[in-house]
Amino acid sequence: MSALATSWPLRLDGRWLWAAALLLAAAIWLWGASLMPWAFDYPKAWRIPAARWIGGFVTWLTKEAALGPVAFSDMTRGIAAVVEAPYRLVHGVLATGWVRAEAGTTVVLVPPLAWVAVIGIVALMGLWAGGWGLALLMAACFGFVAVFGQWGSAMVTLASILVAVPIGVAGGLMLGVLAFRHAWFERALRPFLDLMQTMPVFAYLVPILILFGFGPTAAVIATLIYAMPPMTRLTTLALARVPSETHDLARMVGCTPRQTLWRVLVPSAREALMVGVNQVIMLSLNMVIIASMIGAGGLGFDVLTALRRLDFGAGLEAGLAIVALAIALDRLSQAVAHKAAGVERQGGWVARHPYLASGLALVVGTFVLGLLVPAVQSYPEGARLSTSAFWAAAVEWINVTFFDTFEAIKTAALTWVLVPVKRFLTGLPWVVVVGLLGLAGWRLGGWRLGLLCAALSFLIAATGQWEKAMITVYLCGISSLIAMAIGLPIGILVAERERLWGVTRVVIDTLQTLPSFVYLMPVVMLFRVGDFTAMIAVVAFALVASIRYTVLGLQGVDPRLIEAGRAMGCTDWQVLTRIRLPLALPEILLGLNQTIMFALSMLVITALVGTRDLGQDVYIALTKANPGNGLVAGLAIAFIAIIADRLLAAAARAEREKLGLA
Repeated sequence: MSALATSWPLRLDGRWLWAAALLLAAAIWLWGASLMPWAFDYPKAWRIPAARWIGGFVTWLTKEAALGPVAFSDMTRGIAAVVEAPYRLVHGVLATGWVRAEAGTTVVLVPPLAWVAVIGIVALMGLWAGGWGLALLMAACFGFVAVFGQWGSAMVTLASILVAVPIGVAGGLMLGVLAFRHAWFERALRPFLDLMQTMPVFAYLVPILILFGFGPTAAVIATLIYAMPPMTRLTTLALARVPSETHDLARMVGCTPRQTLWRVLVPSAREALMVGVNQVIMLSLNMVIIASMIGAGGLGFDVLTALRRLDFGAGLEAGLAIVALAIALDRLSQAVAHKAAGVERQGGWVARHPYLASGLALVVGTFVLGLLVPAVQSYPEGARLSTSAFWAAAVEWINVTFFDTFEAIKTAALTWVLVPVKRFLTGLPWVVVVGLLGLAGWRLGGWRLGLLCAALSFLIAATGQWEKAMITVYLCGISSLIAMAIGLPIGILVAERERLWGVTRVVIDTLQTLPSFVYLMPVVMLFRVGDFTAMIAVVAFALVASIRYTVLGLQGVDPRLIEAGRAMGCTDWQVLTRIRLPLALPEILLGLNQTIMFALSMLVITALVGTRDLGQDVYIALTKANPGNGLVAGLAIAFIAIIADRLLAAAARAEREKLGLA
C-alpha cells in the first residue's frame, strides 16, 4: 500500500503535466498564428547559415588549408593514391588482368583469374572454415553469379570489398582499442559514430568527391565511413566484456599493458571481433549501389542503370548477384569466427598448407588450361541464363490487369491517410514540436535527454529545414507504423512455430541483403512516382526489423512464466496478451526503433521517385555538388534519427525496469 501511495501521485503529476502541455500546444496551434507567427514559420532573419558556413569551410579546405608546406588537397589526393594502389592490384587480379594499349587496341598481357579458379578458391576457403557444406554453398553462390552473366561486374564489386574491408576493420579496431583504453576518447568519439551511422550516405558523398576526386577510390573511402562505426563499437564492447579473471591472469604472468592488450585481450575477444568484421563486410556490400554513383562501377552500377531504364528483370538479377556475394561472405566470416584452432600439421610446406597449395595449383592449372580452352578462362556467353524478359512480361501483365485496382488503392491512401497526415504535421508550430519533444525526453530519460531532444529539433528549425523535416517525419512515421502493423502479427505467428520461423528467417535474411534500390523498381513500375510509391518501398524495406525483433522478444520470454500462466488456467489469447507481449515489449520497442532507422535510410533513396522531403535536398545537393546544403539536410535526417533512437531506447529501458528485467 505504501508503494502504491507514493507512486500514484507521481503518475497523476505526469498525466496532468502531459494534459497541460497538450492543451497549451493545441491552443498555440489553433489560435497562435496571428499572435506569434514566428512560432509557425521560423524567421529567415534568425536562421543559422549553416549551409553557407559548411560550403565555405570545404572551399577553404580545398583551396587554402595546408599543413606546413603541404596543401590539404594534396594530402587527400595522397590518401586517395594510397588506397588506389591496392584497389588497382586486386581489380586487375579479379576483373581486368593487365592490359596495354597498342595502336588503338587493348592487348591483354596477363588475364585475370579464371572464373573456375575463383570458384575453386572460395570453395577451398569454405572447406577450410566450415567443411563441405560451406564449400558447396560458396561454390553455388559464385556459380549463380557466373551463370546469370554477372561475373565481370561482381568481380569489380568484390575488388572494392576486398580493399575496403581490411582498411575498415583495421581502422575500426584501432579506434575501438583507443576508446577501450581511454574513457575520454570513447566519450568524444560516440557523437561522431552516431552521426556516421545516422547521416545519409548521399550527404557526405559531395565533400568526398571534392576532396578525393571521382572514381573507385572515393567510393572506397565513402564505404569506409559508412562501415567502420560498427567495428569500432563492437571492438570496445568485446574488449570490455573480457572476464576480469583474464586481466588478472595477464598481470600475474607479468604482461606489459601492450602485451596484455594484443596477446591476451584481443585473442580472448576474437569471436565478438569477427562479428564486427562480418558487419563491415555486410555494410560494405550495402554501399555498392550508392558508391556506384561516384564511380565505383560493378553490380551497383548495373542496378542503378536498370533503375533508370525501369528494367526490373536486369535490376533484380544484379541485385540477386549482390545477395549471393553477401550470403557467401557472411557465412564465410561467421564460420571463421567460430572456427576452433586446429592441430598444427607436420611435414613439408605442402603438407602443412594443403589449402594454400591447392589454391595455387588451381590458379596455375586454370591459367594454362584457359589458354587452350577459353571457356575455362571466361564463362561462355552461350551458357548464360537470364530471367529479365520473364520479369518484364510479368510486370507488364500485372500493370495491364490490375491498373484500375492499383490506382484506386493509391488514390484512397493519398486522400484519406497520406495527405491529411502531411497537412497536420507540416501545419504544427515548430515551437510546439520542440517543446513536446523536450518534455518527452525529460519524462523518459531525465533532463539531459530532454535537453538533447529539444536542442536537436530546434537546430532543424534554425537551419531552415523544418518543413522538409516534417515531410520526412510524416513519410517515415506512416511507413514505420504500417511496417509494425504487418510485422507484429507475422512475428507473433511464426515465433512459436520452428519450421515456419526457419522459412521466414531465410526470406527476411534475403530481403535484408537485397539492395534497397531493388525495392524501388517494381513499385515505380506499378504505382509510378510520388509519396505513395515511396511509402510502399519503405514499408517493404523496413518490415524485416519489425518481424525479427518481435520474434526475438517473444522467444526470449521465460518459459516458466508461460507455464505458470497456463497452470492458472489462462487461455492461449490470455497468455499472449497478458504475459508474452508485455514481457516482449522492450524488444518490440527496439524493433520499432530499428524499423524507423531502416525507413529513414530508405527515404533518402526514395528521393529518386519524386518525394519532397530532406532526402530530395540531399540528392539535389549531390547532383549540384553543393556540400553545404547536402550536409545540412543530412544532419537534419541524422538529428531525427538520433531523437527517435534516444526516445525509444529510453522507453524500452523504462519498460525493462518496470518489468524487473533491467
